[in-house]
Amino acid sequence: MAVMKGQVLVFVLAIAFIGCVVSYDRPPARKSISVLQPKQFSSTSPQQVHISAVGPDKMRISWITQSSAPSVVEYGTSAGAYTKSATGTSSSYRYLVYKSGQIHHVVIGPLDPNTVYYYRCSSDSTRQFSLKTPPAHLPIKFTVFLFYVIDYTNVCALQGDLGQTGWTNSTLQHIAQSNYDVLLLPGDLAYADFVQPLWDSFGRLVEPLASQRPWMVTQGNHEVEKIPIIHSTPFTAYNARWRMPFEESGSTSNLYYSFDVASVHVIMLGSYTDFDPDSDQFKWLQGDLGNIDRGKTPWIVALIHAPWYNTNTDHQGEPESDLMKQHMEVLLYKARVDIVFAGHVHAYERFTRVYNGQADNCGPIHITIGDGGNREGLAKKYMDPIAGISVFREASFGHGQLEVVNATDAVWTWHRNDDVSVVSDTVWLRSLSSNPACKS
Repeated sequence: MAVMKGQVLVFVLAIAFIGCVVSYDRPPARKSISVLQPKQFSSTSPQQVHISAVGPDKMRISWITQSSAPSVVEYGTSAGAYTKSATGTSSSYRYLVYKSGQIHHVVIGPLDPNTVYYYRCSSDSTRQFSLKTPPAHLPIKFTVFLFYVIDYTNVCALQGDLGQTGWTNSTLQHIAQSNYDVLLLPGDLAYADFVQPLWDSFGRLVEPLASQRPWMVTQGNHEVEKIPIIHSTPFTAYNARWRMPFEESGSTSNLYYSFDVASVHVIMLGSYTDFDPDSDQFKWLQGDLGNIDRGKTPWIVALIHAPWYNTNTDHQGEPESDLMKQHMEVLLYKARVDIVFAGHVHAYERFTRVYNGQADNCGPIHITIGDGGNREGLAKKYMDPIAGISVFREASFGHGQLEVVNATDAVWTWHRNDDVSVVSDTVWLRSLSSNPACKS
């Protein structure tokens, strides 16, 4: 990546498999990339547009302008015909010598489910966007990855540890070909690591997709960006740029929250904020799980950044994994959470249903999907022999798709980036709420 002009401080973070498990000729690493502001943009042109779900029938539109502009979104169901408008707020932040542009957040709605809306930001007629709202009922498709999004008919996509490399671009291209409803990202978005212009580059990189479908994210270690004495407030850029619907779920922090989509309750947890039994996050999670109505949301999915189960030699013994699991695993188990997605480890691994280190038919399936395309490369060594609870593992970049078909059945598939048409791992799942043996 070319060095960005005006960047005077660079900080390097040392973030902490034994043989490769799958015989596979892995492609080489790809160069870092940066996305500069288009020359035709003015100082008030909306850029880095992305959307997130707010409650059952609203969307938050977020964007940045280099100078002051109206925090207004005009929208409607026909292209160019904006029959409604909403006004929000704007702010900016400083990080050392860097000053952000104006960051706008506007909530629009109520919106009809499974409907395409057209919109423009800051009354700028030169940039027009469209979004599709998720369905109100199953099926739904999620894309999951770190960082990668996928699609099914009414499904969500997942990915983690995206970064800004040639592999990131490949992942995004694959996502663009899918028809997902919601993207879930378990942390490590821009890999800015204190270099704030990389947040702007990342926003431009993902805008073509993030402006069309809700991207629901949580934080990873690369979002902390805390420097003792010099900049003691963590998550400054993340909280300012990627505002999630935490208030609507009763949370007091943008670092953990939950939301419902179709018949799925999604819980986004914070691996890098307090999680012990005396913490606000722990108490919030207890309350959130206690309020779930499995008649309305028969599926529960949770996202963390640092995996609680991991047979890769990378990221072993970290408190964000071990202590968080020690404190919170029992809460998810008693609530019969179906799936826990994690990132952090730059590889793919799927576990069987597990609890307290043992196979358990009433425990969640844990899936590490930290293979979106980060600059640090793959974690290629695993511990041997393989743990009895680990079902499939491979050090490759890729993406995953979760299609929740109905109240009892869902299918998870994982694809390598370089042979995306081939399903490398797949499993059909039954919801724990439909298993009589798991009734509490």
